[in-house]
Amino acid sequence: MANEQQNGPEEAQEVQPSLNVLAQYIKDLSFENPNAPRSLGNLQNSPQIQLTVNVNGKPLGGPDYEVELSIEGGAGEGANTLFKFELLYGAVIRLAGIPEDNIHAMVMIEGPRLLFPFARQIIADCTRNGGFPPLMIDPIDFVALYRNRLAQSQPTVGQA
Repeated sequence: MANEQQNGPEEAQEVQPSLNVLAQYIKDLSFENPNAPRSLGNLQNSPQIQLTVNVNGKPLGGPDYEVELSIEGGAGEGANTLFKFELLYGAVIRLAGIPEDNIHAMVMIEGPRLLFPFARQIIADCTRNGGFPPLMIDPIDFVALYRNRLAQSQPTVGQA
């Protein structure tokens, strides 16, 4: 007779850590080309590109969280504005087997890391459809963004 090990009901099955994207969507998208068609002419110099990235997350209940990746930017300034854009790209993610003290970091780092390629493509398509070369945003270090945000929210030593 073979010696088989059986798991009794009192032994909990260990859940493997996982992050699943249940849905992703554009919450808000704006592209402006305020000086067209003048802005579409030959440019003498490469325009200065401005870019702002922000991440927000909130619990939806149970293991589900909403992640929002906000990317705003543009090229040129004032009367020489070539284009401006705003994208708020969201997702519903489900976490399983993640220790409680790691959930915030998973939502704020891994969530936007998974969304970024899609948001980047949307912005590239918008700039191309606006008459400009596609704007291909460089990869973003979401770990550094997370750490900077944590550092800004911590009170400075010596403050009352």
